[in-house]
Amino acid sequence: MVIDYTTQEWPQERWPNFSPDELRCKETGELVLCEDMMDALQQMRHELGSPMTISSGYRSPKHSIEAAKIAKGGPGGAHTTGKAVDIACDRAFAYQVLSSALRAGFTGIGIQQKGVSRFIHLDYIRPGDGFHVARPSIWSY
Repeated sequence: MVIDYTTQEWPQERWPNFSPDELRCKETGELVLCEDMMDALQQMRHELGSPMTISSGYRSPKHSIEAAKIAKGGPGGAHTTGKAVDIACDRAFAYQVLSSALRAGFTGIGIQQKGVSRFIHLDYIRPGDGFHVARPSIWSY
């Protein structure tokens, strides 16, 4: 289920290692998230035993990155569904994140391990969700 946490109370006991502020849209302050994705993310956190830095969580369709995609006639990306996050990581920790994400059931995994901004994109898009890119899928940037 996807819930608007802009107006709902954050379930701290369910996702104790994450805060709404690190996941909300950096441009609008909105926060819409899929509970199943958050459960999988919390599962990863327990498994890894160390913090994960969320570099991008929910993005409103009004967010500049998503609005540009939509203005060009395309749909918004996975972040607009409330089912995607980017985790800042590199080297050995990136491998651990990737392995844990596969076990947790993430179906969209994008890997950026070049340059200064290294991250792994994770999304919980399911076949039949009506998303414009097939899942499961793994890609590099």
